Amino acid sequence: MARTFPGIAKSNGAVETPEEFIDDPVVDIQRQRDQLHSRVAELQWDLGGLVYEMAVRDRIRVDVLVKQAAELQDADALLSEIERIMKLEQTSTAGVCKSCNAPHSSGAGFCWQCGQPILRQVETASIFGGTPE
Repeated sequence: MARTFPGIAKSNGAVETPEEFIDDPVVDIQRQRDQLHSRVAELQWDLGGLVYEMAVRDRIRVDVLVKQAAELQDADALLSEIERIMKLEQTSTAGVCKSCNAPHSSGAGFCWQCGQPILRQVETASIFGGTPE
């Protein structure tokens, strides 16, 4: 029997974010993706086993298969959305260069177009509240 993944699908078919991820201020999206990936694989395995068992017994219950397939579809849709967000996070722009207005990614240290530093230089003395030794 398949384990349940709380909050993935409502009875009306809408996808809902699990409570454990709403309450967590820092969401570990990779952990969530890995959990959903495992869940989707498990649901696929369960659906295949269910079809096989029904075929062996020569008693196919379409309503049961549709319900199981809907649960799989909801989990797969949520997984796809998380993967889309992760890809967007890796490839999207984080801002523009103050010198030439070229877009830069979130991990950029220097502008790819003009070479100016993206990160603001801060004096060590201002960090520690004193003068450098």
